[in-house]
Amino acid sequence: MEPREEDSNRDWTEPGIYSVAPGVYRIPLPLPNDALRAVNVYVITDGTELVLVDSGWALEEAERRLAAGLGAIGAGLGDVSQFLITHVHRDHYTLAVELRRKFGGKVALGQLEEPSLTATLTSEWGPMQAQIQLLLQAGGRPVVDELVKIFGTTPPKAEESLWEKPDEWLAAGKRTVLGGKDLDVVHTPGHTAGHVVFADPKEKLLFTGDHVLPHITPSIGFQPVPVEYPLRDFLSSLRLMKELPDMRMLPAHGPVSPSVHARADELLAHHETRLAEMGDTVAAGAGTAYDCALRLTWTRRKRSLTGMDGFNQMLAVLETGAHLDLLVLQGQLTSADDEDGIRRYAPR
Repeated sequence: MEPREEDSNRDWTEPGIYSVAPGVYRIPLPLPNDALRAVNVYVITDGTELVLVDSGWALEEAERRLAAGLGAIGAGLGDVSQFLITHVHRDHYTLAVELRRKFGGKVALGQLEEPSLTATLTSEWGPMQAQIQLLLQAGGRPVVDELVKIFGTTPPKAEESLWEKPDEWLAAGKRTVLGGKDLDVVHTPGHTAGHVVFADPKEKLLFTGDHVLPHITPSIGFQPVPVEYPLRDFLSSLRLMKELPDMRMLPAHGPVSPSVHARADELLAHHETRLAEMGDTVAAGAGTAYDCALRLTWTRRKRSLTGMDGFNQMLAVLETGAHLDLLVLQGQLTSADDEDGIRRYAPR
């Protein structure tokens, strides 16, 4: 295997190692039964030392492909000195934990991910406990029933072997990654509360994790410790991207793309449209986030809520609730929780 140049005509998930810029490579790694298909891990090297941005899911095949990719540049898994992780979701974090056990290397994660990682390690229901409660508040009992069909009577407990605390909690600011090379750590809450991106203004590269993706809109607030207004945080983080110089986008899912600004504009416009659509559904009589989600279509394929699997139904209903709560915050809707704990919305 030899490193290949990035090619927009090639499927971004095709196994291999791809040259992004001098000393920067992309390695797509597989995901199990996941619509996202793959996750990009980025290698930063000065020829002697290696740093990875994100690590992949702790799967044997992912580890094999990562080893093969590094081998193409004359390196091995034991040469990785640091793992810089954008957020704590398992497709970004857990292979770093596994490789640290085998080979060493330090793992660094945004400091505002600590509550969710702690909850993942200690909760009897694992990382989905909070989501079940939010679904019930959204009037989404049918979605909870779908999840029970998949997982049993309770959501799956987190596999303890996949989760450990990092060696370092990252704060915003400059972070030395190699001798003579710094990255800017930028806090971008929304997808998760502690999500960070890594900027290299000198090379005009932005490692965007799941914050800015080229083909899909990231889920909002899927984490064990929810925040009150995850969509507000996400939109603010997108606007923050516009305040930085425009750079090439190196996303976790999808191909390398020429402009972070252009995609941030598209995502901001998308959510403005969705806010209007969701406000209209409430005006038309939808009283809960679940009712509203049933009246909308989802994904680029315009699928119905009930046409998706239980996990994606959950993401859709929770995202709907995040939009409706933001409309309440903006003064366009009202909300109140009834005696059953279900949150009901109405036009102001």
